[in-house]
Amino acid sequence: MHIAQNILDAVNEWLTPTFDNETQVAIKELMTTSPKELEDSFYKNLEFGTGGMRGVMGVGNNRINKYTLGKNTQGLSNYLHTVFPGQALKVVIAFDCRHNSQSLAKVVADVFSANGIQVYLFSDLRPTPELSFALKYLGCQCGIVLTASHNPPEYNGYKVYWEDGGQIVPPQDGEIIQAIEKLNYNEINFAADEKLIQYIDTEIDEAFVKSSVENASFNTPQEAKDNLNIVFTSLHGTSITAVPATLEKAGYKNVNIVPEQAKPDGNFPTVKSPNPEEPEALTMALALADKLNADIVVGTDPDCDRLGVAVRNNEGKLILLNGNQTMILMTAFLLEQWKKAGKINGKQFVGSTIVSTPMILELATAYGVECKVGLTGFKWIAKMIKDFPELQFIGGGEESFGFMVGDAVRDKDAVAATLLICEVAAQAKAKGSSVYNTLIQYYVDHGFYKEHLISLTKKGKEGLAEINQMMVSLRENPLKEINGQRVVMVEDYKSSIAKNLFTGEEETMNIPKSDVLIYYTEDGSKICARPSGTEPKIKFYISVKTELDNAANFVQTEKVLDEKIKNIITAMQLN
Repeated sequence: MHIAQNILDAVNEWLTPTFDNETQVAIKELMTTSPKELEDSFYKNLEFGTGGMRGVMGVGNNRINKYTLGKNTQGLSNYLHTVFPGQALKVVIAFDCRHNSQSLAKVVADVFSANGIQVYLFSDLRPTPELSFALKYLGCQCGIVLTASHNPPEYNGYKVYWEDGGQIVPPQDGEIIQAIEKLNYNEINFAADEKLIQYIDTEIDEAFVKSSVENASFNTPQEAKDNLNIVFTSLHGTSITAVPATLEKAGYKNVNIVPEQAKPDGNFPTVKSPNPEEPEALTMALALADKLNADIVVGTDPDCDRLGVAVRNNEGKLILLNGNQTMILMTAFLLEQWKKAGKINGKQFVGSTIVSTPMILELATAYGVECKVGLTGFKWIAKMIKDFPELQFIGGGEESFGFMVGDAVRDKDAVAATLLICEVAAQAKAKGSSVYNTLIQYYVDHGFYKEHLISLTKKGKEGLAEINQMMVSLRENPLKEINGQRVVMVEDYKSSIAKNLFTGEEETMNIPKSDVLIYYTEDGSKICARPSGTEPKIKFYISVKTELDNAANFVQTEKVLDEKIKNIITAMQLN
């Protein structure tokens, strides 16, 4: 197999004394046994995406290891000293249940401390939202969490948070990348100053749980809480350290934890993928819920920022809600609670993303609040809070099973969101209704929106090229018709141009550039194409809508929307 010169140059750099013997031995092994894997390990540098830096662990500049993370941290340290000159710098670091997370977190702490920066390092694994909370609680300028969210076991990652508690956004991310790229690996200072590393645990945990309960509790009577039968699974992840404690403190006693999945384990032994977006991830929780006749099932991903929810339909069968549905339920509930409390005066907003359900806009309008829509990723919703300090943030979500309640945590937060969806369920049951029927009533009141996600995996260098070509083709040969419906509007977030295909008019969109295309058809359907920022995938988000005249026609109307989605998938050759 021919190996390109740029890859050989990178390999040779990693065979110099800057890198330890273990690393060099592993590289030489790849050279003789796995040239294909060697190429994939070195053909590019890992990049920051929508969720920070995420990748497969191993040797090389396209892998997560002590050197790539050390270089990130050295560049970030240099940047912090530039941006906050003369200040006493503080960072906080958390890590999840993945292989090497704890040791990599210590490497990151070592480099920060070697650069004269005070480090607060969690003594054991913690949920990602607790890192965002701790950053503000401790008054740090920056925070890092070592996590790869719900990716497979061979992955790990590095997410950077700023002093407001949100993930970094432009121009900071670009400036940090520049600071990193200026460095050579031999400039990383790994010589820790242990006096600057302070371990943290119980005090932050207690404050975080208290804050979660305060933000996500809404006067649910104790009797209603006692009557709600909950099944919860942490899917071998970090949420076991915070969700049960939060539910208990909020007064929910009837919480049944899936025992086989309660122990944190980076192998995720009982699931194919520890992702609550995947129905099979909740198989064990659903089985336990049927055994116990539970009302609601909640499962969180390994770093506890996403949640999957299942509730009973009118036949008593547990059904999985998608991220758009849970987002609608929680947003509508929050808006109703704020309205009841007389807190809505036109100076509030909810947040969403361009690939999430348009129904959120209908809800916001109905309650007289603004809906701000940003790019994919919760860093953009966190940025909205920072950019509009004159407005109160009520809550926000995205289709990929993330939700944020208030702004104590400025990232998606499955701790507060788990409590919030239990509040929704408890109050609905106390009124003789259910989560399922509550959702149907929202469809009657605001329009029936149905969404579906198609995710195509394309691995490696060839896969990346294939994904890029798909986006090029969609741009150069834009669809004029989808499923017999004419395309009215195409929004290209790479060029920031929205074009009306009927009139030819073009409008500049005031939103950061991103590799996203959205098609709108004349019947109100919306189809979005977007390469993933953190996984080797291209995603197609489909949203269709119709009117629902009454709840009795829900099943029949849903079939019509399902058929429309199926036809769109066929028309776009996505099956």
